[in-house]
Amino acid sequence: MRFATANHTDHDRVNDRPLAVVIVTYNSANTLCGLLDTLADGLRGIARTEIVVVDNASADNSVAIVRKHPVGARVVQTGRNGGYAAGINAAVATIDNDADLLVLNPDIRLSPGVAALLVAPLREASVAITVPKMLHEDGTLFHSLRREPSLQTAWADALLGTRLGYGLDRGECVCADSRYETNDVVDWASGAALAVSARARAEIGDWDESFFLYSEEVDYQRRARAAGFHIVYVPQARVVHIGGEYSRNAQLYSILTANRVRDYARHHSAFSTLQFRLAVLTGEALRSVGGSPVHRAGAKAALQFRERRPASFIPKANNA
Repeated sequence: MRFATANHTDHDRVNDRPLAVVIVTYNSANTLCGLLDTLADGLRGIARTEIVVVDNASADNSVAIVRKHPVGARVVQTGRNGGYAAGINAAVATIDNDADLLVLNPDIRLSPGVAALLVAPLREASVAITVPKMLHEDGTLFHSLRREPSLQTAWADALLGTRLGYGLDRGECVCADSRYETNDVVDWASGAALAVSARARAEIGDWDESFFLYSEEVDYQRRARAAGFHIVYVPQARVVHIGGEYSRNAQLYSILTANRVRDYARHHSAFSTLQFRLAVLTGEALRSVGGSPVHRAGAKAALQFRERRPASFIPKANNA
């Protein structure tokens, strides 16, 4: 399936839509300035833009960096670390309803004109979300596309691992480089950089704050698909993603692992969830044999998982 990208013919139609850039920070001083420095060129060609930085009670000088930067971002201070989804929701509450969104992690770096390329397919009524091609700092491909989590993907990831899974391409991560060369509809993609149409965000509703960190983008993009929308990958739009902190931080990896199971549990039976947990636990246990504290934390999170969903949060898409 093909969708439009920006060109000279549709330039005016793309650029007459307001675009709000949303950046959620938490002790992000080490990476934030690099993103802010790329925003002017990244937003080139978009006539009406605003930049909103939501700070989740950083203890460093993240807020001061934003306020001093010439890009002119507006700061929203939440006064607490409510997580990534809560930060996005706090920003959206201050943004006009007719604005498309560009949600970015602080460790993203934009290429010139990338926003226009991501906004263009949002003109299609069926498109809710667009995602860019992501690259590592050294210019190599970042595998940012994903399949819907399933027992097949969980066991493939557990037993095959990254190296063998890369060749067989059966896990949750879409590992075949050829899949990153053409525009296509995808199940979901990394939430580090994505654009959301105003039309879709009105239909989908808020991001689910009960995830705190990780898997909130899986949930949001699934709800977009459930509402009849597409998520479209745009390889012409390129960003650099520094990322990877969870792979070195046991606490973050524990949250990531627990939320993988939490997301799956909300859409499957208890028996199926037990099998999914067993797959995740098996994979983490195998990888912790060498003494990795990160994978030990992942195994513990899978073993001890208990669902805790605040009754006060009900996404719009689940109310229909």
